[in-house]
Amino acid sequence: MGKIAIVTDSNSGITQAQGRELGIHVVPMPFYIDGELYFEDLTLTQAEFYQKLMDDADISTSMPAVGDVMELWDRLLQENDEIVYIPMSSGLSSSCETAMALSREYDGKVQVVNNQRISITQRRTVLDAKELAGRGMDAAGIREYLEKTKYDSSIYITLDTLKYLKKGGRITPAAAALGTLLRLKPVLQIQGEKLDAFAKCRTLKAAKNTMLDAIAKDFRDRFQVKEDGSCMWIDVAYSGDDKEAQVWKEEVQKVYPDHEIVMNPLSLSVSCHIGPGSIAIACSKKLPEQI
Repeated sequence: MGKIAIVTDSNSGITQAQGRELGIHVVPMPFYIDGELYFEDLTLTQAEFYQKLMDDADISTSMPAVGDVMELWDRLLQENDEIVYIPMSSGLSSSCETAMALSREYDGKVQVVNNQRISITQRRTVLDAKELAGRGMDAAGIREYLEKTKYDSSIYITLDTLKYLKKGGRITPAAAALGTLLRLKPVLQIQGEKLDAFAKCRTLKAAKNTMLDAIAKDFRDRFQVKEDGSCMWIDVAYSGDDKEAQVWKEEVQKVYPDHEIVMNPLSLSVSCHIGPGSIAIACSKKLPEQI
């Protein structure tokens, strides 16, 4: 069995420290803030990012430099036979397509996974890749399995403010003003390629119930699994302060008492568009014992 290196980007929410602990290599995502280049979790902390976001700094996302990615691959292939690289969804960034083009120069030794996930569901994909490598699957087999199951996940997010959707041009100023006036709590979804509108709620409680109902419906209809979701991972996430997220985690735990509910921050690439104060729930299918 060849030695396989698992590589992802910081959109997965896996920090540099966690990556070292897990044996996973994490490419830091670049951000331009007021024209200055920062790297997630290296020169830009979560706290610094949200402070700059709330200070109305000009923030834009970017993709990892081609040279940096290839340099990492070259270094890893000195000690490994193959690489599985899991970037953020190709529907949200061109970094996946760029990596796929670069990988053609490596004679199959670098397998780029177009897994259509981001943040907490991308994190699950990366952990699955590590598990599959441990089971003896080669890099091409890991890529094929992860792409075959790429839609076996959902994320639902409710926002605290419409300000950042308006700022990013995802909704019109008039819609944002009306939503703010009516104190709407929109629920967004990520099922594959992009961030989409899902529902409009009048209260946080209604938004939470909408997200829980959506997960239950996914279990029943999309994934056709047991009502308790025993073959699914359930994660909660947040942007900015985790105070409300801790409450949300406890509420989700009550609905699914037999699950280990894991909570992590949303990736900064998502938070850039939705702002602080958001909470989310996600589900992803667990790896079967036999593949």
